[in-house]
Amino acid sequence: MVAALSALAGVARYTSVLPPVAAFAVAAVALAGLAWLVSFATEQTGRRFGPAITGVMQATLGNLPEFFVVLFALRAGQLLVAQTAIVGSILVNALLVLGLVIVVGAGGARGGVMRFSRRLPTDTATLLLTSTFIIVLIALTRVGGDPARHHARTISIVGAVALLGVYAWWLRQYLSGGGEGDEGLGPARLPIALSLALLVLSGTGAAFVSDWFVHALRPTIHTLHISRAFAGLVIIAIAGNAVEHAVGIVLARRGRFELAISVVKNSVAQIAAFLYPVLVLVSLLTATTLTFSLNAVYAGALFGTAVIVWQITGDGEATAFEGAALVAAYVILAAVAAFQG
Repeated sequence: MVAALSALAGVARYTSVLPPVAAFAVAAVALAGLAWLVSFATEQTGRRFGPAITGVMQATLGNLPEFFVVLFALRAGQLLVAQTAIVGSILVNALLVLGLVIVVGAGGARGGVMRFSRRLPTDTATLLLTSTFIIVLIALTRVGGDPARHHARTISIVGAVALLGVYAWWLRQYLSGGGEGDEGLGPARLPIALSLALLVLSGTGAAFVSDWFVHALRPTIHTLHISRAFAGLVIIAIAGNAVEHAVGIVLARRGRFELAISVVKNSVAQIAAFLYPVLVLVSLLTATTLTFSLNAVYAGALFGTAVIVWQITGDGEATAFEGAALVAAYVILAAVAAFQG
């Protein structure tokens, strides 16, 4: 099914067999399917190495679609789409997905309270706040007319290197400590060779489909009269993070709260402190440079998100009310994006 959709997306890219909106929809569904395959193959490979390494591998390789979408958007000169796609990936996981996971998990938990370890949520909040610190500082230089505003690119490069160093330090500490989630992963269902082959094929497919997805984006925006900010913040972010949506909610419904929180939180940490800095550095090789210089609205949204997530999950427990508050925050942000350029 995924292969057929990917093939159809490729045909639509180079022919006019489908109208723009249909071509975009097919590419979006194919991209979500490939993201699931990447996640599944990564999980099967990682089951041989324990829950901590598996969680990190799943987050890292599961974010391949986002990486390629942003990269191809930069190559096409669509900076706003690239910025909102990467920021949207952080916000959709930290607000929408985490909120739904908490609502589902707390709804079925004893006493209506979902409980989990405090370490990963606290570490994730620290990484997100550190990433946001750079973004807010640059936004303030722009608003206040500070001379440093002319050096956003250099500041972003320094910030990216610093963030990657902090993330590497955290990752070493996290893995050496065994990570989160003492719930059993169970044996792998696929041989290691098949898992690796599936990982390579799905990762390669994600690269091609991401290019076709971005190509179909511009005519779709024009046809549906939606803003580029909304497309990146909502449509691309939700399609690219479909794996975290499904996996986190299913785990929460099954009462595996530790693993559910781990899937979502690892993804947030990866995007904010690893994927974004890497894309900043990689973009130096593309026609359009990505920096940490964002619209003040998104700088404020990221800072607010980091604070809210820390407040809700930092104590190791959450209720359905708190999950609903996270979802509401994302809906409000999506409404703002709908009226931007």
